[in-house]
Amino acid sequence: MAQAWKCSGLRWSADGPVLAWDGGRRSALTWGKRVAFGVADGGVRTCVGARGHACPVRATVPGRSTGARCEECARLDRAHSVAADTIADDPRPYHVYLAWFGPGMTKVGITAEERGSARLLEQGAVCFSWLGVGPLMAARRAEELLRAALRVPDRIPYADKRAVRSALPGTEAERAAEIAELHGRAVTLGGWPESLRAEPFRPVDHVRDFGLAGLPVAVGAVTELVAGGAVGGRLVAAAGPDLHLDTGGGVVVLDTRLMRGWGLVPVGTEELCVPVREFRRETGVQDGLF
Repeated sequence: MAQAWKCSGLRWSADGPVLAWDGGRRSALTWGKRVAFGVADGGVRTCVGARGHACPVRATVPGRSTGARCEECARLDRAHSVAADTIADDPRPYHVYLAWFGPGMTKVGITAEERGSARLLEQGAVCFSWLGVGPLMAARRAEELLRAALRVPDRIPYADKRAVRSALPGTEAERAAEIAELHGRAVTLGGWPESLRAEPFRPVDHVRDFGLAGLPVAVGAVTELVAGGAVGGRLVAAAGPDLHLDTGGGVVVLDTRLMRGWGLVPVGTEELCVPVREFRRETGVQDGLF
């Protein structure tokens, strides 16, 4: 029997996306590379634990869970999390940013300054700009100000991000237009935290990093992995946690968070034997018989 590997997620390095594996091994991902693996027969998906510690009961978790954690480990993971707003005493400076994922899809968020743009790559932001930098609570207040005053959300569903990646505007200027307008409005708002230093508008575009130029329209997305199943295809793009794989029958999106917790084994053929949700095609309304 082939050795089973445990995936710890998709990471973004200076050279592009890599798949990380428990134990420290990494697999670099390049456009056109064959990505193929199977799920061990009879295997179950187990909780990945919390904050570097294994799940004490090795709980089974649902195949469709993107968190890959049991209820208790998920609670522990969020108990000391900036994203969950459960800590307020982090002394590090934080960036406030505006991120754009497609037409009409801009969000506001914060990330530790020391992380640079890693958070934006992890979310699949097509382009972004810093808005300000300062203490954590000041960054939080600015984030809330934009939500309340400008109705800018702090979350964009991944399904919405995936739906537009193959139909993005063609130029960097077009892709940055929405955040440019919002940036100009945001820095003039009343109530801007005094301890937060405003940052000039400098858009960063990730279309080339993600391989989105000329991306074929995806036909569907993997909904879960299953014991005995297999995934295979040629990598055509990657954004956030998603791999866009050409399977021969069309491009299918694989959220690599679904890989965590499974024992994965090599397979010799390119095939797709897991549940896939097909994307609906837009059809025009016929305005006449001929």
